[in-house]
Amino acid sequence: MKQLLRYGAATAAGALLLLWLFCLPRELFEGVSYSTVVTDRNGTLLGARLARDEQWRFPPCDSLPEKFVTALIEFEDRTFYDHPGVSLRALGRAVMQNLRNGRVVSGGSTISMQVIRLSRRKPRTLWQKAVEIFMATRLEWRYSKEEILRLYASHAPFGGNVVGFDAALWRYLGHDGSHLSWAEAATLAVLQNAPSSMHPSKNRDALCAKRNRLLTRLFEAGHLSEEDYRLALDEPLIDQPYPMPQEATHLVSWYHRTHPGERIVTTIDALLQQQVEEVTTRHSRTLRKAGVRDLSAVIFDIEQGDVVAYCGNSDMSYEREGRWIDIARAPRSSGSILKPLLYAAALQEGTLTPEMLLVDIPTDFGGFSPKNYHGSYDGAVPANEALIRSLNMPYVHLLKEYGTMRFAELLQVGGMTSLDRPADRYGLSLALGGAEVTLYDVTRFYARMVAVYQDSTRYADFPLRDRVALHHTFETMRELNRPDHLDWRRAQSVQQVAWKTGTSYGARDAWAIGCTPRYVVGVWCGNADSSGVAEMTGAQTAGPVMFDLVDLLPASGWFEAPQPEEGVWLPICRHSGYPAGRACCDTLHRQLPRAATRTRACPYCQEVNVSYDGAFRVVDRSQPTHIERRFALPPLLEHYYRQCHPEYRPLPPIKPSAASVDSDEPMRFIYPTDGVIVSLPKQMDGSSGAIHCKVAHSQPSTELFWHLDDQFLGVTRDLHQMQITPTAGHHRLMVVDAHGASITTRMRCVASQTP
Repeated sequence: MKQLLRYGAATAAGALLLLWLFCLPRELFEGVSYSTVVTDRNGTLLGARLARDEQWRFPPCDSLPEKFVTALIEFEDRTFYDHPGVSLRALGRAVMQNLRNGRVVSGGSTISMQVIRLSRRKPRTLWQKAVEIFMATRLEWRYSKEEILRLYASHAPFGGNVVGFDAALWRYLGHDGSHLSWAEAATLAVLQNAPSSMHPSKNRDALCAKRNRLLTRLFEAGHLSEEDYRLALDEPLIDQPYPMPQEATHLVSWYHRTHPGERIVTTIDALLQQQVEEVTTRHSRTLRKAGVRDLSAVIFDIEQGDVVAYCGNSDMSYEREGRWIDIARAPRSSGSILKPLLYAAALQEGTLTPEMLLVDIPTDFGGFSPKNYHGSYDGAVPANEALIRSLNMPYVHLLKEYGTMRFAELLQVGGMTSLDRPADRYGLSLALGGAEVTLYDVTRFYARMVAVYQDSTRYADFPLRDRVALHHTFETMRELNRPDHLDWRRAQSVQQVAWKTGTSYGARDAWAIGCTPRYVVGVWCGNADSSGVAEMTGAQTAGPVMFDLVDLLPASGWFEAPQPEEGVWLPICRHSGYPAGRACCDTLHRQLPRAATRTRACPYCQEVNVSYDGAFRVVDRSQPTHIERRFALPPLLEHYYRQCHPEYRPLPPIKPSAASVDSDEPMRFIYPTDGVIVSLPKQMDGSSGAIHCKVAHSQPSTELFWHLDDQFLGVTRDLHQMQITPTAGHHRLMVVDAHGASITTRMRCVASQTP
């Protein structure tokens, strides 16, 4: 029997030991929801969001202020560092007090026991007290005393919907506790003991008396000097709760959606964030008068590699629809903001040189008929000038040559997350706003361009890596005229900025991007509901905001030029911008990406046989001539180019007695171009109206003979325009000049539905 009893006792002891070893769950506070807490890079609170149960409960803290720890232990558990989780002395004292008062006035719980109670959330009974004692001893084996203190402080109630010490700091004190006073520490220590009966807005006298009694105990225990004690007693009691900070509101909300219940340390600079919000709010209040209600801004630090200021939408005090929309991450039409990226990509691939002439004439690309903003055309314009002036047509032609699919893939690889369609689904409008991008992605893309330029080892997968190409891009972007008309060359205090603006179709989106060697600033202006604003442009709306934000940042000089060995030096034709060919007589040397060696030579400079008096080109080689090197554009380009360049010298006409016609095309259709679909205008009486056809000829004085479907229409001289009235259907329009040269265009005419 004794052996059986010993066996039973051993079994019971073993079972009890196993129960003790495994009585704690792996996660002590499993299932507890926490607030999303977002701080700047130095730990300053930007904002927070309520936990799922509508409590302000911050994730468990990493440390506690020494004053609060001292006050808490003095108030709750003086022998905390000496007992194994339970204090028999405290339990005995609680029993005597309860018997003496005839009711429960003390529980005798240690801080460790209270951690167990808070984690289990069970009714307060004698049996549950015994369970708490049992589990508290196990808690002491798993966690250090400091960890137990942090667990308790993070989950203790502090009144109302405030749970945990960190949340209490911001709600009751309005700061992070780094400079906690003794009075504040004592108040928070007693507040968590009975938060339902005492509160800063309820029973304030009782709360103050309780605080002062604790301060007296702390003074008597030698934790604070007599002077500190007197000052603490005189310190006013904390008042009504503070609102949580509301910096970078939309960024905090984004983290709440993507990382709910976590403590996020961002790369935001809280001081800069406040300055950015002040600037954007000031501009918003001005722009509102013009019908622009929303504004967003993002600043990236190149060295840090991430965002340091984030304004998803400005002036949250202004009540309006859409103010809670995070515009910085909302896809919007890009306008011209992607043109520098195409410019840099084409330079890198050898498709382009900075001064290379791009085609700038009205063109129909299979139903897509882009136009320059001001409605005028240069015929041919240097690529860098086209970027500075933000001309649309040259960049559509450049995109067509570079490849829409290649450019879309480059943007996707570079981080444009909103371009989520297959690359081949994007058309030529991609260069002008035919795809939606986000301000955050665009600004980050430019920031990575700058970062790669500064340090080629960064962002190994980033597609724009040629330093020579990037330097030409930044240099060209620097030449844009600032909206405040300040010239960085003359004003020593003005930061040099590589910048670009963009305006989407219908004036729905105004963009501005500014790059310095240290920072990239992105700005968007418009309305969250996509309604347009008359005469809103990126240069006049977003540009001034961007420059004001740049002025907040430390000056960082300008980009250092690439080393000579980083590219190749090629002779460039001054007229065309192409690598010089044999017929180019005026050249300059330019450092270009190595891929530029694949670029074709100048197609516009040629050697021509000219009569000795220079009046004619001579085709018949039996006649006396001399050779001249001349820059000459095709007729259609020349037609527009001459209007902007009075110094341009067209080729002289072919000598009338020549037996043959010049092998070059002497003329081109301006409208209609080959394959175009023409909408026939309808008159008020229902009949079809005329369409205006136009041809450019290298010798305008030449007579041109017009034919529609083999039917003769008439003759033009000098001004080669003809009105025709075709029927609906397919037609062929042919023009023949006096020398027998001819051109033909085909078109399909469709009836318009409205007059």
